[in-house]
Amino acid sequence: MPTPQDVIPTFASLLDLSSSTKNLKTLKQLHARLMTLGLSRQDFIRTKLVSSYAACSQMLEASFLFSLTNRQPTFLFNSLIRGFASLNHFHESLDVFRQLIASNKPIDRHTLPPVLKSCAGLSALWLGWQAHSAVLVSGYASDLANANALITMYAKCGDVTSARKVFDEMSDRNCVTWTAMMAGYGMHGSYNDVFWMFGRMVDGGVVPDGVTFTTALTACSHGGFTDKGREFFGMMKGSFGVVPGLEHYTCMVDMLGRAGRVEEAETLVGGMEVEPDEALWAALLGACKIHGKVEVAERVADKTSVYLVVEPKLAKPAGVKRWKIMKQELLSTALYCTISVVLSALPIISGCDGGDTIVGALVNSHGLAT
Repeated sequence: MPTPQDVIPTFASLLDLSSSTKNLKTLKQLHARLMTLGLSRQDFIRTKLVSSYAACSQMLEASFLFSLTNRQPTFLFNSLIRGFASLNHFHESLDVFRQLIASNKPIDRHTLPPVLKSCAGLSALWLGWQAHSAVLVSGYASDLANANALITMYAKCGDVTSARKVFDEMSDRNCVTWTAMMAGYGMHGSYNDVFWMFGRMVDGGVVPDGVTFTTALTACSHGGFTDKGREFFGMMKGSFGVVPGLEHYTCMVDMLGRAGRVEEAETLVGGMEVEPDEALWAALLGACKIHGKVEVAERVADKTSVYLVVEPKLAKPAGVKRWKIMKQELLSTALYCTISVVLSALPIISGCDGGDTIVGALVNSHGLAT
């Protein structure tokens, strides 16, 4: 009969599997079993538990187990740094990095990308400079993941020139590299540079992915390049085999809405192969607000858990009123999202005072109290 020590390799493999699949339920079951067998305090197993909990974004458990671990190698610090950064807990991520430095642990090629992400998240350019120095001193300037992280860090911190310098000095570039540089130009309003970079990327034989198209479509939306956006959206599946996802449809709806083509955006949503989410409906309703498309707003409300209610106190003598759109949350929780839709004619319900008018067909069908 195998002893508890004999099953350690098996449990280690199972923990690695739960980590790679981010299966928290299985991880907790394994942890409980390890505690029953008296193996949870074994250093090797404990390090596996720390990295597994961090991979599953359970940073409280990961940090606690880390504090109990006698052996704290670099990869364990990396797990916490990466875990905190993935949850946008940038201060905590950098705190763990400082602990790594204070513990005189060596930096490996996996250490600095999440550190750079945290610097970018905090818009802390001066910290980014220090991290860049660490990349150079450690000899990882030619490492693709580190160079890509540097581009993103500089772009998000407002230094697109330095981001481009890192890009130009790279001997090897992948899809992430090009997309990061495109995103940098996009977030600073250099939309033509985004399109130029996309062209260079494709000409160089690099195949764009879904994130690349999200970046390009966002630039089209913010820059008002409607025809260009349609072109990108059309080539996704036709030229590159990228199936449009929710984020791509949301970009298209936002772009068409900004251009006043609200009905076209509504038609696009109607033909979607995926279920619309709140962000997409918000983009469409925002377009209704800007362009006064009351009929579209009513149709949207029919299809979703969105209610239209007139704000009586904002009524004007000319009959122009503002509508408040209320979205009902599950059970008793209500989340209010106010979007003003200007209209020149409002249907009045018979028997209701003008000051208390509501769109009865929508409200009565859902039992919305006024």
